[in-house]
Amino acid sequence: MKKQPEVTQKTKRAFMDAFCELYVQKPIERISIQEITNRAGYNRSSFYQHFCDIYELLDYLENYVLDSMLEKLPADNAWLQGLLTPDNETNFYLKTLFGEFGSSHFIERLKASVPLDSHKTSISSDDPLAPYIMEFHLSTVLSLMRLWYQRDQDLSQAELSELTYRLYMGGTSALAAFEALTHQNQGHPGRIAAVRPTSAPGC
Repeated sequence: MKKQPEVTQKTKRAFMDAFCELYVQKPIERISIQEITNRAGYNRSSFYQHFCDIYELLDYLENYVLDSMLEKLPADNAWLQGLLTPDNETNFYLKTLFGEFGSSHFIERLKASVPLDSHKTSISSDDPLAPYIMEFHLSTVLSLMRLWYQRDQDLSQAELSELTYRLYMGGTSALAAFEALTHQNQGHPGRIAAVRPTSAPGC
C-alpha cells in the first residue's frame, strides 16, 4: 500500500531535522545514517525508503529551503528583505546550512536562484560588467548573512540590513555613521528599521 503524501513528508522532515541537529555540531563526513535514524526515531530501512545516502538528504534539505525562501520573496523583488526575514522553520535550516560546517555549494545554489530582475542596478543586464556587479552584490550579502548566522544572529535583522546598505553606499567609511546609529538605538529594538527601507541598492 502506497504511503500517504503527508506521512512521507512527515518522515522526511524528521530525518531532515535530525540531520540538521547533527550538522551544526560536526562535518557531514562524520555523520552516520545510524545517528540520524536514532535521533529521528526511525530505523535504517525507513531512511533508505526516502534517501539513498546522507548527501541526497542534504540535497533535499537545500531544495526545501530554496523553494521555501523563493516562494516567499516579496512581490517587489526586495530579495534581501526576503532572505533576512525567514520563518522560524526556515531560519533553523538556514542556521545549519550557513553554519561552521555548511558547504559553499548551498550558497552558490542560492545565488543562482535569486531572480535576475531583482538586481536593481543602473547597468543593463546586457552589459559585460553586469555579471560582475551581480556577483559582488550577492556574494557580499550572503557572506555577511553567513557570518551573522555563525555569530548567532548577534545583530537584529534591521541592523544587518542597514549595515549592508551603508557598506554598499559608502564602503567602510560609512561604518562610523552606522555605529553611531546603532548606539543611539540601543534598547529600542526595531527603531533602525524605521530609518530607511531595509532593502539595499542593487538587491
